[in-house]
Amino acid sequence: MRRAAIHMDRVVSYRGAYVWNYLPDLSVTWGEMEARRTMCWVQPPGTPSMGHSMLDAYHATGEEVFLRAAERTGLALVEAQLPVGGWNYIHDFAGEDSLRDWYATIGANGWRLEEFQHYYGNATFDDAGTSTAAQLILRLYLERRDPRFERSLHKAIDFVLAAQFAGGAADGGWPQRFPAYAGSVSRMPWPRARPPWLPKDAQHGMEDGDYTHHVTFNDDVLGENIKFLIMCVSALGRRDLVAPVRRAMECLRRMQQPAPQAGWGLQHLSRAQGGRPAGAPAGARSYEPRALATHTTQTNVQQLFHYFRLTGDRAFLERVPEALDWLETCRLTDEQIAENPLLAGHTHPTFVELGTNRAKFTHRFGSNIRNGSYYYDHDHHDTLSHYSSGRSVDVDGMRATHAELAAMSDAEVAALRARSPLTPGVSAPLPRYYSVRDIQLSDLLRDSPFDLPPVSDAQAADLVAQLGTRDYWLTPLEAVTNPYRGPGSTEPYDGRAYMSRNVGDLRDTSPYDPQKPPEEPPYEPRDRPLGISTSAYASNMAKLIAYVDGH
Repeated sequence: MRRAAIHMDRVVSYRGAYVWNYLPDLSVTWGEMEARRTMCWVQPPGTPSMGHSMLDAYHATGEEVFLRAAERTGLALVEAQLPVGGWNYIHDFAGEDSLRDWYATIGANGWRLEEFQHYYGNATFDDAGTSTAAQLILRLYLERRDPRFERSLHKAIDFVLAAQFAGGAADGGWPQRFPAYAGSVSRMPWPRARPPWLPKDAQHGMEDGDYTHHVTFNDDVLGENIKFLIMCVSALGRRDLVAPVRRAMECLRRMQQPAPQAGWGLQHLSRAQGGRPAGAPAGARSYEPRALATHTTQTNVQQLFHYFRLTGDRAFLERVPEALDWLETCRLTDEQIAENPLLAGHTHPTFVELGTNRAKFTHRFGSNIRNGSYYYDHDHHDTLSHYSSGRSVDVDGMRATHAELAAMSDAEVAALRARSPLTPGVSAPLPRYYSVRDIQLSDLLRDSPFDLPPVSDAQAADLVAQLGTRDYWLTPLEAVTNPYRGPGSTEPYDGRAYMSRNVGDLRDTSPYDPQKPPEEPPYEPRDRPLGISTSAYASNMAKLIAYVDGH
């Protein structure tokens, strides 16, 4: 563990910060897209995830080398923190001009990565970047009340509070990005030249304009922000944060749509717009139509279970059966699953049309961002590979959990409230580990069991053997990219080679699996390169942390 951590900290990291993947000689590095050596990725499994892993290793071993590495990573995040108090997806230590140039070249030509096609200069709650970074800063401050992290921590808390919507239907929710940027994109290009086979009923986003100021449930933004604020209530005694937490919980409950379609969308209007009321489901990115989202509904139902456990308020359980009943009505059909391999193993469509309750499927035409576009319709064939049109939703499991919680006696509910950090006078220490498994809201209850995964002697020995004499683990990298060669051609492309692939033509800078490239020359399948992966590192270290803790 010590050898691997030192190598990651002193050789792989850039000033303590990380991206996602590296060739062993560090000649090419990637976050969600190709990254420059001077850049760091705040999105998990990037810089904050590595910091949590290092701090967890310190908690398991007591060895200062891990704490020093975690602190170095935390200080990199302090430097990457925006003046407003949150974090962008990425940061470039080479400066603003370098970052803008990256956005204008590599970012602008990543067809499927719309978050990186334009530089807004504001912070994001998407992909848990800001919340994960803030949680690490909090943990590092608490370790020794280190003043190097104190100002950053309070800036992060103030940012989360400032970004929270106040008043109206959106009260308590959060937007995807903050503060609002006047130049945010409100419409993606819809090329004049479209393939002759394009369905006549094809619809093109973005139906509700700039989605970054809508209330967002994408990637469990509310859950992650609530988690951070409750951590601050517990660890800092910040009782003033209980009210914002309760407002966020009520926002999620309020945004549930009426029966019979009693679900949630990825985004909801924060204010009335286009004749539609605040709180109505809204479109997001150009491949995220105005619709209800089955996976988001599952996540939100599970959040309601956590809210009940933390508050003892039975109101959070009242409308769960309506959501589950709706999910029963919109399952994928056997025909849809049989005719589209990309839907195999899934139970539900990702998106369900408002009113009709029909599944909506996302597609694209063209070969790059300049001659192509995303669209959606009701055809379940040729869907996207990088954004699944199918989801696995455990309706039966949620029904069982709801029944269990609803059957609790008043005394049992009172016992839950007595363990909640939201209850005045209750002290609830933070979990010891954050990288070994996902931290759920219910883990923040006092005396909540925190079971570590069992790791055998043989498994631990195998991880040590895989490390060998290199001091780092090598793993096949599942994503590579085309180097930036300039903007793609606007010449129309009527083929279908790129419809269900993660990348377009050679001018597309989106990551893709080298074993499954488009079936279009000069692409051809090739082996995944061996490299250093922060995700694999954190996973391997989590097993060793659990092993050491158990011995």
